[in-house]
Amino acid sequence: MAASITHRGTGVGIYSVALLLTVWLYSLAFSPALYETITGFVNSPVGFMIIAGYIWALSFHLMNGLRHLYWDYGRGLAPKTATMTAWLIYGASILLTAFILWSGYAARGAA
Repeated sequence: MAASITHRGTGVGIYSVALLLTVWLYSLAFSPALYETITGFVNSPVGFMIIAGYIWALSFHLMNGLRHLYWDYGRGLAPKTATMTAWLIYGASILLTAFILWSGYAARGAA
């Protein structure tokens, strides 16, 4: 049940941050001052937490969506298996988020 609620919540979060990304891209094209302001916010600790949360939401939503596709084949629906895969999704999404953040920050100075 918690994974289902989290899946819905991450969907809402993904769309919410997509609005911020849209404004950021708009400002890149039309308002250099707004772009600098948003870039400063994104580079702040709060911005980092939003980006990390966004990446986790994308990771969780993707993996749980794959889990639902697996369920569409009639597999993994037993309560014990569903609970185990839910915990697996939570853990794997955290690991994937950490890997993506590490990769992004490691490559940041390479360009």
